[in-house]
Amino acid sequence: MSAYRRIAVLMGGRSAEREVSLSSGRGVMAALAQEGFDPVSVDPGEDLMAQLKAARPDAVFNALHGRFGEDGTVQGILEWMRLPYTHSGVLASALAMHKERTKDIYRVAGLPVARSIVCDRHAAAQTHLMEPPYVVKPVNEGSSVGIFIIRKGDNRPPAALGSDTWNLSSEMMVEEFIPGRELTVSVMGDPSIGKDGALGVTEITTELEFYDYEAKYAPGGSRHILPAQVPDGVAADCMAFAVTAHKALGCRGVSRTDFRYDDTGDASRLVLLETNTQPGMTPTSLVPEQAAHIGMSYAKLCRWMVEDASCDR
Repeated sequence: MSAYRRIAVLMGGRSAEREVSLSSGRGVMAALAQEGFDPVSVDPGEDLMAQLKAARPDAVFNALHGRFGEDGTVQGILEWMRLPYTHSGVLASALAMHKERTKDIYRVAGLPVARSIVCDRHAAAQTHLMEPPYVVKPVNEGSSVGIFIIRKGDNRPPAALGSDTWNLSSEMMVEEFIPGRELTVSVMGDPSIGKDGALGVTEITTELEFYDYEAKYAPGGSRHILPAQVPDGVAADCMAFAVTAHKALGCRGVSRTDFRYDDTGDASRLVLLETNTQPGMTPTSLVPEQAAHIGMSYAKLCRWMVEDASCDR
């Protein structure tokens, strides 16, 4: 029997990933009701503390994605209110949301990363800061929001980065483009599950230009191959690296780490891209799919996450 019964599900919010968060939240609400909890939805507004006081939850399921929900901001409010909550705490959330800070932690932990620099968006729009091909992306957004791939032969970077209508982060990461395959590993902070908590390795393929926001969330936008058809050694490295990243960043609950595996040349290369501390829980999301692969239903996964909730994360 869980120590928590009434669960506030934070969903929506004001980030660029609002619609994804609403989809995650709806799924979590239904699952928690199925498991006998009393869920109540909370869409954070100007006074989240007042909303939470009115909801009077025993614990909080954080189904927010992107800035303000995934970057330590909401986590700090929940710590202040002493409300037990799911997923990672303030520091791990802030570190993992900033792609360059994440890489700093990866490097210290001995994990392989792609070469990158951080710059202002206007500088990235004016000239090639790296020999193409390369990737330009906001340093603190998720779900592949605001990503551009600059190919060999492109005369200039995307002009959109210098536009007055740009409404994402002004701080951008310019990163070498790693060809090959997109892999991902979910980790549950429970060593009794799988290998130190790693659930499996999924390969993600898409017919679109790359694995962008539409590919992630539109029906049919991508295809998931689980388990990924990669050499056993590569799969083992992915699992071990994801667990190392989870621990090095100080993650709690569930995280998901994304990789690029370049097997296009004579020598293969595996690099970590980022760790997601608030992975999607939508019908097309990867964490529920990997949990099902080890025999854990969506509802049981949500129950585990609630029962794992705490303060001081």
